Amino acid sequence: MNALTSRSNNLFDDFFRDMAPGFFIRPLHGDPLPSPAQIKVDVQEDGEAYNVVAELPGVKKEDIQVSVEGSTVTLRAEIKQEDQRKDARTLRSERYFGAVVRSFQLPVEVDASQAQCQYQNGVLTVALPKKANSSVQRLTIN
Repeated sequence: MNALTSRSNNLFDDFFRDMAPGFFIRPLHGDPLPSPAQIKVDVQEDGEAYNVVAELPGVKKEDIQVSVEGSTVTLRAEIKQEDQRKDARTLRSERYFGAVVRSFQLPVEVDASQAQCQYQNGVLTVALPKKANSSVQRLTIN
C-alpha cells in the first residue's frame, strides 16, 4: 500500500509542478543534508595497510575530521553555507549546511599513530597501516 500511495503522490506533485512551476520556488536556505551513504567511499587493502578514498566535494580541509578507534573509522565533514551577498534577496538556495558522519569497520585494527591523511580537490585519501600485533587467528572447533 505504501508503494501505491507514494506513486500517486509523485504523480500529483509532477502534475502541479508542470502546471505552475514558478509557484514552487521557495525562499528557503538549503535542501536536506545528504545521507551518510552519499559520502562515496572506496576501501582497498594491500598486505600492510588499508587505503580509503572518500569524496567530499565543497568541504574545506579544516572542516573534515577523521578518527580511528580500534578497527572503526569515522569520517565527519561539516558543510557550511556562506552567503555571498547580504544585500540580495535569495529566491532559492540548494546548498546545505550541517554535519555528515560516516563510520565503517575494517577487518583488523589499524595503527592510528602511523595513519596519513591527504585532502585535495574534494577527495580525501587516508592510509591506515594495520597493527603489527593484530592478526586474525583461526580457532579450533571442538
